[in-house]
Amino acid sequence: MEAFSRLLDDLYFTNSNLAKETILSNYLRATPDPDRGWTLAAIAGTLRFDLFKRNVIKSLMQERMDPFLFDLSRDYVGEMSETVALAWPQSDSPVRLNRLPDLADVIDEFQSRDKAGIRDYLIMLLDNMTPAQRWALLKLGTRGLRIGMSARTVKRTLANMKSVPLDDIEKLWHGLEPPYENLFAWIDGRAPKPDMSGVLTYSPVMLAHPIEDKDFDRISPDTHQAEWKFDGIRVQISAGQSGVKVFSRKGDDISHSFPDLVDAADFNAVIDGELLVKPGGEIGRFNDLQQRLNKKKPSKKLMEQLPAHIMAYDILSLNGEDLRKLPLSERRIHLASLTADQNPDRFSMSEKLNFKTTDDLTALREEAAQTGGLIEGLMIKDKSSLYVPGRPKHGWYKWKRDPFLLDAVLMYAQRGTGKRSSYYSDYTFGLWNEEDKLLPIGKAYFGFTDEELKEIDKWIRNHKLARFGPVQEVEKELVFEVAFDSAHESARHKSGYALRFPRIHRIRWDKPAAEADRLTAIAALIGA
Repeated sequence: MEAFSRLLDDLYFTNSNLAKETILSNYLRATPDPDRGWTLAAIAGTLRFDLFKRNVIKSLMQERMDPFLFDLSRDYVGEMSETVALAWPQSDSPVRLNRLPDLADVIDEFQSRDKAGIRDYLIMLLDNMTPAQRWALLKLGTRGLRIGMSARTVKRTLANMKSVPLDDIEKLWHGLEPPYENLFAWIDGRAPKPDMSGVLTYSPVMLAHPIEDKDFDRISPDTHQAEWKFDGIRVQISAGQSGVKVFSRKGDDISHSFPDLVDAADFNAVIDGELLVKPGGEIGRFNDLQQRLNKKKPSKKLMEQLPAHIMAYDILSLNGEDLRKLPLSERRIHLASLTADQNPDRFSMSEKLNFKTTDDLTALREEAAQTGGLIEGLMIKDKSSLYVPGRPKHGWYKWKRDPFLLDAVLMYAQRGTGKRSSYYSDYTFGLWNEEDKLLPIGKAYFGFTDEELKEIDKWIRNHKLARFGPVQEVEKELVFEVAFDSAHESARHKSGYALRFPRIHRIRWDKPAAEADRLTAIAALIGA
């Protein structure tokens, strides 16, 4: 645990990605199994369990510190784990350790204990740790680790350790489980490469670049195809003799949330596409899909009301043959043949949109904007493009419709976390109803510059009203132009509506709050 803590401290205060890779590589070479495998899982975000819950940490701290003072401290610091790590008091505990247990022993101990035992063990560790070690434990235990190192950087570190292409590690990664002892045995040269035959695994997806004006010169109907960009979530469905799995864009296995889709997949292939739901046989809004996401065991009624559907737009393999090195035009032929044999209620192939000129593409993009958020815009793809993980240059473009805009009034503010813990940077804003009352419509915490943040923070401090814990109510005078991708009805919000992906587009210092938009603007947007 001591080595794990030192590693996190080194990585957290290192900015260079190359330096981070060197630090991690040195740690992995010097650390035995299974500690290094658990470390890898923690950093890459593949740890699938919590060692303890956040409310356990909070209750322990409130027993040792005045709850009001703790709340104030957490509000000031901006993050609970760091607050507890710094404020945990010296203890007269009779349990004194000569050295902290190894990381693997800590994980095993937490997993073998009941709730009371977890609590006792956590206290013992925190009593024997330095603030940096406490922070590392608390972040590990709640899977809240954020040290500026992506999963892809972790994989690249492993590839460099073995002197193999990154793609070799990618092909193995999602078929293996922490603590990755067979992976390290291969990297160390003690065992052959892990056998992935028959294992349903995930392949990193191909991504698109936002289109720029100069890109249109290279686009023509002879060289490119256009498709709708639907507002679902990107998934990869892998099916074969050993079963069916649905992976999210990040490679998380979400099959348990979509058993209706798993049961319907009757093929031996890997398909890339957009996961949607079709209430009443029509493509639903993202809000409909959200009701299916993260459900560990969706009810039969929910699956009947919101049946899952894949809008397929690419195919990576078919009957064991890797198709990624074929051009898109040929992959589409294979995809068309496969989807034609599937249940059309569950699988369909994205249509190619007709266009001849840039003006035609512009008209299609405008058509997408008229769907109220059902379609985000266009995908424009080079017909000769191979399927390459990441964002290959000039392969695929995305041309999203312009965001929807509303003028909303700032109602509440909260301090941010980390570097923003000293500033009010989280903003709740509202629109006027028919009775000229402001009702909250959303929350945003980005879209402004550092200088604008300082200006807003100063304004908030000079226009305070009531305070509700960490939430500061302000005078209803400042207007934000808020951008968002879509809106939907929501019984959970007092206004009756919620926004998807809201962000601050512009600060309207010049606009009177009385002239901000009304809830009827959202009703008109979604056709309510």
